[in-house]
Amino acid sequence: MTDATATGAGLLSGVTVLDLSRVLAGPFCTMTLANLGARVIKVEIPGTGDDSRAFGPFANGKSLYFSSINCNKESIALNLKAPEDRAIFEQLLAKADVVVENYRPGTMEKLGYGWETLHARFPHLIYGAASGFGDSGPISKRAAYDMVVQGMGGIMSMTGYPGQPAARVGISIGDITAGLYLTIGLNAALYRRSVTGIGDKIDIAMLDCQVAILEDSVTVYAKTGEIPGPLGTRHPSIAPFQAFEAQDGHVIIAAGNDHLFGLMAQALARPDLATDARFASNEKRHENVDALQAEIEKTLMTGPVKTWLDALNGKGVPCAPINDVPHMMAEPQVAARNMIVTVQDPVAGEIKVAGNPIKVVAHPDAATFRPPPELDGDRAEILAFAGVKS
Repeated sequence: MTDATATGAGLLSGVTVLDLSRVLAGPFCTMTLANLGARVIKVEIPGTGDDSRAFGPFANGKSLYFSSINCNKESIALNLKAPEDRAIFEQLLAKADVVVENYRPGTMEKLGYGWETLHARFPHLIYGAASGFGDSGPISKRAAYDMVVQGMGGIMSMTGYPGQPAARVGISIGDITAGLYLTIGLNAALYRRSVTGIGDKIDIAMLDCQVAILEDSVTVYAKTGEIPGPLGTRHPSIAPFQAFEAQDGHVIIAAGNDHLFGLMAQALARPDLATDARFASNEKRHENVDALQAEIEKTLMTGPVKTWLDALNGKGVPCAPINDVPHMMAEPQVAARNMIVTVQDPVAGEIKVAGNPIKVVAHPDAATFRPPPELDGDRAEILAFAGVKS
């Protein structure tokens, strides 16, 4: 690790991003870009800024939600309906490489900054847009939040336990997957521009991204007619591949092939499992998954989670506890990979945020991040960058 912050170093050093986005999908994308070294300038609404600045809980009046997604960024407040601020924004557009927004389709056009207009004036500029349903289709202009696309995209129908009401994935996977796909698209556009000199528009729909991450569900249903449903912690086609009850908690065992199943049987001191005809192949184990669970739990209930994790890891069987957030943060592996970063914020005090999961050998992780910006807190520096006399 280095004592420098992530901004100004890394694979995207020299890339400037104007971030008009708010809340999560866009800011998650621009946080990833910032952590890779891009200069990210948040262009926020005067007075209120990013909507998530008002989301609790708070530390000394500063939103911890906002803080978790906006480290390594700068902020300037501009009213894009006011001529003077529009002039500043357009000077920034001339200098920037990427502009990111997550408004409903048509909003930027109303402001006079839609893709066609910007591309004609600033052909080098790459435009990234994330919205609920994208730029095309019969419901393109509908509003959407994470919960909406989780429901429409099928993932909620497969989350939770059989016979129970549908469950939302515990984090905002609709926004986050859109932010990640937007990041991928923008990096591809940066590469393309290095060849052509011309920017592209990346159009990301949250609903599209939910469909894209459904693994084999689309293919299986379309071919077999079988509708995927909730399975709790089980895998739809691999066994044993779930959480099992032990004496003082649960043990996740993911024995994804016959060899690993044999090693699991050794670790549990249950050689009979490996010779039981019901469990002779993955297909058989899947057919008899209830019986398999009963046999495994009969053994696991005789000892604590740690004993079984040690035994399974000793045989090389993929396994894990079910950590809550405090236990996850205490994991030595998480610490070794610098995935919990301490930030000194002048308002909120010391805060901890998730680290950068993209490790680049030639650019060691930053030991800390630049604190999340105060609204309009970097105005002087940003105006100087744009060439505006303050």
